[in-house]
Amino acid sequence: MTATPITRRRFSRMLPGALAAALLPVQQTAFAQAHYPSRPVRFILPFGPAGVADVTSRLAAEKLGEKLGQRFVVENQPGPGGIAAARAVLSQPADGHTIGLVTNGNAISAAIYRALPYDPVKEFAAISTIGAFDLVLATNAESELKTLGDFLKAARAQPGKLNVGTINVGGTQNLAAELLKASAGLDFQIVPYRASPDVIVALLRNDVQMLVEFYAAIKPTLLDNKIRAVATTGPRRSPFSQDVPTVAEAGVPGYEVVSWNGIFVRTGTSAEIINILNVAIRDMVAIPEVKEHYADLGIEAKASSPEELKERLVADIAKWSALIERAGIAKQ
Repeated sequence: MTATPITRRRFSRMLPGALAAALLPVQQTAFAQAHYPSRPVRFILPFGPAGVADVTSRLAAEKLGEKLGQRFVVENQPGPGGIAAARAVLSQPADGHTIGLVTNGNAISAAIYRALPYDPVKEFAAISTIGAFDLVLATNAESELKTLGDFLKAARAQPGKLNVGTINVGGTQNLAAELLKASAGLDFQIVPYRASPDVIVALLRNDVQMLVEFYAAIKPTLLDNKIRAVATTGPRRSPFSQDVPTVAEAGVPGYEVVSWNGIFVRTGTSAEIINILNVAIRDMVAIPEVKEHYADLGIEAKASSPEELKERLVADIAKWSALIERAGIAKQ
């Protein structure tokens, strides 16, 4: 068979059509991205219903849905280490229609588990934080320990005698107490309880001399003046407790524990979709209703760049890994 030569004139007539055919997949991809989301978005949480993470995430889902024109449907998939929820996100296509809540708890899981069935650093594509919140250190309102300085002084005078209550070993509250112990060079007992109400009761009974807990869990008891906040764990004073010093201010330089919630998708999701979600989150956290509702729970509604959230995840994994090893906490 003799090949038919392509003349310059014929090639010039063929070129527009060939270019159009070559560009069609790119145009179709751009069209799909420009119209993201094209169907309801699943928002998977590693926590059960009715908790702080669930309540704040449902408000975020409602507002994101309003901004992007599709429903964001919250699905609760609680389980140890947030593993079930993460796997649910990672098992879906990388098209942005399944997103997940990533928290400092994911960093702790990466530090405390010998092995996870995924790599959160490599397989999570960070979108943005949605909120940040400190822990509160509190004593019994009737206690002589009226400041964190009082507690530090008493702990040094009575090594091993004072008790600090937290929830379960390996939780953020528990590790924050371990970090205080290590950072201040103190010897006190950390007593883990099953749930936050148990820790509060223990403080009121003077079974423990201080607790470490999130603001939302102890807010009613604080407002009833039954317990006294002596410090918060952030790098600067909490916007909701301006009269309470940070742990660093109160005598433990360099101490910092900040909890955070954010949103991630599966790695491989396009930069365009990640940007659409990031912009929508930035708009969402600026809504007065969102800011006020989050503030009522002691959470600062706060967005970030994808890079900032990724850096925070990596830094927290390193921080908690080092502490877990130093404290001799058994890996799971």
